[in-house]
Amino acid sequence: MTQPKNNLDLAVVLFISFCLLVGSAIASVFIAYALSISLFLFGVVLNRRGFAVIALLQMGMRGARQAFPVVQVLLLIGMVTAVWMAAGTVPALVYYGIKLISAQFFILWTFLLTGAVSVLIGTSFGTVGTIGIALMVIARGSDVDVNPVAGAIIAGAFVGDRCSPMSSSAYLVASVTGTDLYRNLRNMIVSGMWPLLLSLAFYTGLSLLYPVQLVEASATTALPEVFDLSAVVLSPAIAVLLLAMLRVDVKWAMAVSIGLGCAIAHAIQNYSFSALMRFLVFGYQLDQDTPLQSILLGGGLLPMAKAMLVVLLSTAFAGIFADSKVLSFLDRWLSRVRNQRQLGQATILVSVVANLFGCTQTIAILLTEQIMRPYYQQQFNGKGREQLALSLEDTAVVIAPLVPWNIAGLIPATVLAVGPGFIPYALYLFLFPMFILFRTHKARTIRPARKDLSL
Repeated sequence: MTQPKNNLDLAVVLFISFCLLVGSAIASVFIAYALSISLFLFGVVLNRRGFAVIALLQMGMRGARQAFPVVQVLLLIGMVTAVWMAAGTVPALVYYGIKLISAQFFILWTFLLTGAVSVLIGTSFGTVGTIGIALMVIARGSDVDVNPVAGAIIAGAFVGDRCSPMSSSAYLVASVTGTDLYRNLRNMIVSGMWPLLLSLAFYTGLSLLYPVQLVEASATTALPEVFDLSAVVLSPAIAVLLLAMLRVDVKWAMAVSIGLGCAIAHAIQNYSFSALMRFLVFGYQLDQDTPLQSILLGGGLLPMAKAMLVVLLSTAFAGIFADSKVLSFLDRWLSRVRNQRQLGQATILVSVVANLFGCTQTIAILLTEQIMRPYYQQQFNGKGREQLALSLEDTAVVIAPLVPWNIAGLIPATVLAVGPGFIPYALYLFLFPMFILFRTHKARTIRPARKDLSL
């Protein structure tokens, strides 16, 4: 196999791919197009380096197989979201949540409510697109700067994206690291205590600096006119939490929630079975002409196809990177890592670069895992997988929304109609990479990592 004397061709393709991914994110073009072109360009370069086309396809397929469990969860999340909308679960969470808000501590309550909703529904986009929009409507009714409010909303939305049993990113991390989801969640809760407490203090201070004059939002007043908001409609969310506490497989927990939600949507919200089937396939959409039409929508199997395609392309990318060893040049730098503090610093740097170039949270998770895996295995021995899973959640997952062109932050900011000005106020997301340095304080020497990036 012919090996080039330098990595110029790889560097050129990396730069072109970076431009394509950033451009598609900024221009709101479906990022799968840029991913497909980048994948093709890498294939051409690797073919010139001696890799057969069939071999590259097999590498991509092996990588994409990692996504199959995640794809199943994405499909279930799509159905759960649609059913929770139809059953009145999400409207009830929004309605009762906003009723709790205190004007004096509006930004603090914003963080708390979005955090609670994101843990329940497991998606940052869904959280921002429902209760996040309602909170921004209230904020814009005041003269306050909306960036601190948007920062609290997006930070809160990623509380659940990081550690909800229904989070697709948490499931992806567990899948690629070969770890138990619920054990990971327990570790994340422990590691997240100080960031959470400091964030609460920070948002309390922001609330006092940026007081909001509450005005009744039309979206929240319309909710009881369209939905029955009795306590029973919260049952699908409560079922997920109880089953998660009993450590029931998340796919079964969501299946139970879907069945319960369909029964409530039919019996209480008066939706026909044909309407429910339409929601499950195409996503929820209100028929009434109300301010809620642009807020309460989404979910469904077909709309999740785009997310599934991005995940499949990303995992194919990671499979080719791992099997072709094109990232082996990083070993020269990573071989200088000698203790856990340096390992934490290296993980942060690699995840930042992966988020800058990958432009999606999925790619950042996969690339960081592929690069850092052997070093965690050697440093932590039998617990390397668990430590790597925790580090991925505390770096790649939370750094993604802090990159303006990464879709993890770009889409929520677009939905809230704000620019990158929200980023300094998303303190919760900044704290995890900072605390990973404190958590990895031992000075144990690491042996030079092997160059094989595969298991």
